[in-house]
Amino acid sequence: MVGLQGSGKSTWVHEHLGGTHTVVSKDHWPNARRREARQRRVVAELLATGARVVVDNTNPAPEDRAALIAAAREAGVPARAVWVDTPPELCLARNEAREGRARVPLVGMYATRARFVPPSTAEGFDRVDVVRGMADPA
Repeated sequence: MVGLQGSGKSTWVHEHLGGTHTVVSKDHWPNARRREARQRRVVAELLATGARVVVDNTNPAPEDRAALIAAAREAGVPARAVWVDTPPELCLARNEAREGRARVPLVGMYATRARFVPPSTAEGFDRVDVVRGMADPA
């Protein structure tokens, strides 16, 4: 998954992959040290068992996605990016509606936006799907 905080990534995962894939997210370990290394290890272990895996994080830049693409290659499975392309203003509004630890500090939102590079097959993905206009549920 690729997209800004509040773009609708987790909702999309739940609706489209929740029953078929194991969801891995650094958000599952909010207090863990070295969350990136832990995520890489968990993804590699799951792929080695034949599990279908979806990584539900922002993954804003090619360097953030490179290890995930490499893990897929090593496991011999295709690497697919699903970019949830939601207007930043809507992401900010959704974040503002969050409570407690779910709310991302604005500096984090802006830092992710500044680093964001759309995913492409040129960086190693076999396929890139773009989901636009993740509307809020009515």
